[in-house]
Amino acid sequence: MITAKHCKEISIRVLNDIGILAQLTKIVADKGVNIRAAAAWVEDENKGMVRLVTDDNLRAMDALKAHSYAPEELTSIEVLMRHTPGMLSSICERVGEGALNIHYLYASALVSNDTCLIVLSTDNNERALVLLNE
Repeated sequence: MITAKHCKEISIRVLNDIGILAQLTKIVADKGVNIRAAAAWVEDENKGMVRLVTDDNLRAMDALKAHSYAPEELTSIEVLMRHTPGMLSSICERVGEGALNIHYLYASALVSNDTCLIVLSTDNNERALVLLNE
């Protein structure tokens, strides 16, 4: 079973520096906002990118802005699906068969849990939603 829907994620460009991710997540946590999924990477030696899916983007973004960050809210796709072998492959195949390019994807799952959360963005999220919900 796959359920795909639009979601909003917070995107924050940061300096690539020790402790930045800890600082960002503490700012969000101190406002009582739960982070449902996260991804972070280095773009070059000076810059990094953090993406967060939260249960309250408005409060998270306000808190980050109050600490001089410039968060942006992006529309992406949230996929809830059974946590079984081959499920990630099946959604990637659906998107690929629809001639869509996946820009990025990250996932969250516990081994003991039956479901997992995947966040992704493609070059046509509307079409990807249709393909994933077929």
